[in-house]
Amino acid sequence: MFRKQVLDNGLTILTEHMPHVRSVALGVWLRRGSRHEKASESGLAHFIEHMVFKGTERRSQAQIAQELDEIGGQSDAFTSQEYAGFHAKVLGEHVPRAIDLLSDIVLAPSFDAEELERERMVIFEEIKGVEDAPEDRVHDLFVEFFWPNHPLGRPILGTPETVGGFERDDLVRFFRKIYAPSNIIVAAAGDVEHDALFELVSSHFASLDTPPDDAIESPPSVRPTIRLQPKDLEQTHLVIGTVAPPQGSPDRYVAYVLNAILGGNLSSRLFQVIREERGLAYSVYSGLNCFSDAGQFSIYAGTDPKHVTEVVDLTLEEIRRIKSEAVPAAELDRAKSHMRGSILMSLESTGSRMSQIARLEMTQGRYVTPEETIASLEAVSSEDVLRLATEIFDGRSLAMTVLGKLEHFHPVPESLVA
Repeated sequence: MFRKQVLDNGLTILTEHMPHVRSVALGVWLRRGSRHEKASESGLAHFIEHMVFKGTERRSQAQIAQELDEIGGQSDAFTSQEYAGFHAKVLGEHVPRAIDLLSDIVLAPSFDAEELERERMVIFEEIKGVEDAPEDRVHDLFVEFFWPNHPLGRPILGTPETVGGFERDDLVRFFRKIYAPSNIIVAAAGDVEHDALFELVSSHFASLDTPPDDAIESPPSVRPTIRLQPKDLEQTHLVIGTVAPPQGSPDRYVAYVLNAILGGNLSSRLFQVIREERGLAYSVYSGLNCFSDAGQFSIYAGTDPKHVTEVVDLTLEEIRRIKSEAVPAAELDRAKSHMRGSILMSLESTGSRMSQIARLEMTQGRYVTPEETIASLEAVSSEDVLRLATEIFDGRSLAMTVLGKLEHFHPVPESLVA
């Protein structure tokens, strides 16, 4: 059973009780991420995510780690473009200690100067890791060129220049601005009783009175460029992408189905043609990123430099086909069945359900039942897929980034009008 309450200070509490499980997944979610940074602040939200685990006014870094181990907890944290999260999974009996710990790290980090310098070095290594992972790097390059001069086009980790320039006061100022109760959601799923959790959260968070911040979001403008980035790699990596519906659009369900058909699973068109039939790539897939006011649909492949032209041609051929021919009923049903299975299987995980109710609150402002989601997917018709494919793959917003050896990429197209 799902329940929601809002504290007087604006903090939201969400719970979903799951009978017959012993664990509870807890999360403190923040409705702010990298898109709420200025260019000079790029990487600040992610830096803070690291620093909250490095000590508070009550606990040292070692004590935080030891306490998580004592309660058998599994913890994680992440920063995305539009929100951040701090998670723990514990037995139901340890929920009071977990809430005490989570509230401490997100409300009272010490931002110790020595820990800050050590963690700066860790983040430098994290950035280098992306540079050494071309599949990740080509996606970062794509959005940088696709949404230029916009926060959604900047790397979540920041850059060596921005991260290297942060002072303790920068982290404290940004933290105090965005960690307002109106930006915070506490979500729990599993062996949890709502009223008991409400009392716990109230006792730890009710005194938080930071006023709402003044974050202003503006949608990005698309620049449909073809960007070639030479680099001495064993494979050449490419992303072809276009716009997609934002989170609030009813067409997001059509986009989910379109993604599943084109490159979202093992039976998808791109996987079958490029990998199974031609053997041109080990990794080939499509993906969908939907934000509050924008969306991006991307296709990725990594291939031998000698085959990059053929992979691009095959990808464009599949794009032309999906926007000019109605998807057969059997293929449409197979895509829907795959997504339905994924949704229903995720219901068995406390972590998945906790994350789902928090994300729905942030993106839709309400709880959406799995049955409602499945019904929306089932309602998508072949005509809907054809219409959306025609709209987004129209050439006016189709872009490409290629990273790797480029001597065999001929002829280089002037545009990707498909």
